[in-house]
Amino acid sequence: MEPGNDAKQSVLWPGGANALRVGVICDLAEEMWPSMDLVAEMTMRHLISDHAGTIAARQLRPAMFRRFGRLPWVGEHRFVRNADRLLNRFLDYPRWLRHQLEDTDIFHLIDHSYAQLIHELPPERTIVTCHDLDTFRCLIAPDREPRSRPFRMMTQRILNGLLKAAHVICVSHATHAALMKSGWFSPDRVSVIHYGVHPTLSVNADPSIDLQVHRMLDAAPAVPLLLHVGSGIPRKRIDVLLRVYARIRAALPEARLIRVGSKLNEEQTKLAHELGVTDGISVFPFLEKRQLAAVYRKSTLLLQTSDAEGFGLPVIEAMACGCPVLASDIPPLREAGGVAAQFCPVGDIDAWAETAINILRESPDSREQRRVAALAQAGRFSWPEAVAETVRTYQRVVGFRTVSPQIADLDPRLSRKTATAGGAGPVA
Repeated sequence: MEPGNDAKQSVLWPGGANALRVGVICDLAEEMWPSMDLVAEMTMRHLISDHAGTIAARQLRPAMFRRFGRLPWVGEHRFVRNADRLLNRFLDYPRWLRHQLEDTDIFHLIDHSYAQLIHELPPERTIVTCHDLDTFRCLIAPDREPRSRPFRMMTQRILNGLLKAAHVICVSHATHAALMKSGWFSPDRVSVIHYGVHPTLSVNADPSIDLQVHRMLDAAPAVPLLLHVGSGIPRKRIDVLLRVYARIRAALPEARLIRVGSKLNEEQTKLAHELGVTDGISVFPFLEKRQLAAVYRKSTLLLQTSDAEGFGLPVIEAMACGCPVLASDIPPLREAGGVAAQFCPVGDIDAWAETAINILRESPDSREQRRVAALAQAGRFSWPEAVAETVRTYQRVVGFRTVSPQIADLDPRLSRKTATAGGAGPVA
């Protein structure tokens, strides 16, 4: 996106004359944040496929303009990438967005960390999905996360935008509780809608991709494969993951650790070397969905060692593919894993190692029981239901014209009759 290329363009909306026109505001694609891209993808997919005629949705997202990333020699440097990201988030994206507002009934911002964009939107017609409160940690707990004054000012602008929103959708009851504890919102402005499971993530075999992943992992069928999915940011506690793996490997030397996500950083690589486990670790980028599903299916146990989360997407994804889960005993992961997952105290290496080894040594009957429980738990999380509830939220915020059959089936209080548009609040 060239900075000056922000003229308003005419919009041809899909849907009927009574359709509620929704602008779905997404993260910059170039940031490659898989969980945010997933939420945007599934929201758009089900708005279009399940609510055509009632909802007219269009995706709002400019291309990133790379000022510095195009420069030779320095373009791939982390500082340069971050400079481009910040200028796009706080300058180019807002300027582009203010020209995209015409004829839109409601805006849905997919990622709360982009809430600075709300300063360009009609706040009374803007909904935000809040995934966690990590973005605001330097304001909530400055002693635990000290940041520079410019960083705090930037974060405050994001928070000020969030506070303007008409409604906030939290992805878990844990995130909802944290938001309520902050005192920023009244209860009527906040609700909970869980993520769903992508339909590709299932126990169903995908022969060509399964074979590809088998070759990629290069592991014999009897080899225990421990899996971790996610980034390497501090709250993921990769240090705990590596120490637990070292203990497991001492008892089960053939065990392998598969990391799907960012590469180990310098500190994590040093720790793996000190623990003597480097040769047992395979690290892969964020895989295409079919590949990720195959990795889940082939894995023996998912280890989710985080000390903080907004929800626990890898937990429900693994269970949907029949993979057992061992996770940190924190509310968001309890919420995702339910009775089907097993939990250990955060950072308790002894407990983690002992529990994991016991699971890996279970009988085939016990493993099958875990698999059945995992599938049942994963079945509670559905993208069609999540998006249907999201549509109900749109309609409560702006008033609604019509209600799709899918929504009426899920909530009999809502009829398909035309309602008066423009009034906020639930419709009886």
